[in-house]
Amino acid sequence: MRSFLNDRARDLKPSGIRKYFDIVQTMPDAISLGVGEPDFVTPWEVRNAAIRSLQRGYTQYTGNRGLPELRENISAYLRQRFDVDYPAERVIVTVGASEGIDLVLRAVCETGDEILVPDPAYVSYAPIIQLCGGVPVSVHCSAENGFILTPEMIEKCVTPRTKAIILAYPNNPTGGIMTREELEAIVPVIEKHDLLVISDEIYAELTYGRRHCSIASLGNMRERTVLLNGFSKAFAMTGWRVGFVCAPEEIDKAMLKIHQYSILCAPRMGQHAAVAALAEGFSDGFAAVEEMRAEYDKRRRFLVRAFNDMGLDCFEPRGAFYVFPSVKRTGMSGEEFANGLLMQQRVAVVPGSAFGQCGADHIRCSYATSMAQLSEAMDRIEKYLKSKA
Repeated sequence: MRSFLNDRARDLKPSGIRKYFDIVQTMPDAISLGVGEPDFVTPWEVRNAAIRSLQRGYTQYTGNRGLPELRENISAYLRQRFDVDYPAERVIVTVGASEGIDLVLRAVCETGDEILVPDPAYVSYAPIIQLCGGVPVSVHCSAENGFILTPEMIEKCVTPRTKAIILAYPNNPTGGIMTREELEAIVPVIEKHDLLVISDEIYAELTYGRRHCSIASLGNMRERTVLLNGFSKAFAMTGWRVGFVCAPEEIDKAMLKIHQYSILCAPRMGQHAAVAALAEGFSDGFAAVEEMRAEYDKRRRFLVRAFNDMGLDCFEPRGAFYVFPSVKRTGMSGEEFANGLLMQQRVAVVPGSAFGQCGADHIRCSYATSMAQLSEAMDRIEKYLKSKA
């Protein structure tokens, strides 16, 4: 029998994150610092809103764009928190921010189009670009400049085939952020080459010492920016699968058509929960978000200090909930280090190469877990390092 797979699906590499997550499930004594999922439970009022929606029999489809109340709240949320003005009629509620990434790339990417991607960056960008027939082009970032993009770095990678650039800040896996000044610096290059910006801001609420700035808030950038966000990280709602995407009108209409045919609408119960999450936030100053961020900040500082004390150079993250220490001094690659650590000390981390070639000498550790677990994990990592000395 012939193979029925298309070349793109056949050649797609499996996720480097899921591999380690699957292995650790078979080790009951293992500590996982691998998957980026808050260890907090979704706030009760948010869960209760979903329960009430079920009790009232709200089990039907919503409109393709999502519940009108939720879209109005998202529009108000973006204005209040990030000074970004997308009207409710330009909001599409998606199945997590992940669907938003897929939607925009399917809407804009044609065969051979080049899309600039920061390296290291979230594992899904390059594969989805490839599935759409595009070509992901890595823009090499490093700890020396905070893992940011600069005008010179972008200029070096642009060709006549470049259509868009992905901004992934706060960054997964590095925790790097881009300040308003750093974003303003790259705007002229983006405008000069007439690029679309795909701005993944899923960690926008999780920054330390400085508020997040969206490139869509700068000058005329809203009209060439597709903004992706959602409720998974900041609101501890990963399993609810509710995200949103906002875009210029032409792209918005194309994404809506794809969404209509492929998804129809995001789960209704999750949308009711998201309405409650924003309503609660507006009424109490997003207290639950602030409490979670404060706890993440403690863990962040603990891990950075612990890795540096062990002799592993660790960039200080300014956003998200990951650290990205270098293991180069050990003489091992990130993958060798991660494999050995898991087998010998039962600690699961993700090799940096899962996020791009620039991460090959690094590992990613999520600090979205308890301080007790983090402390034990650091003890085990120190033991592993001593065994290799």
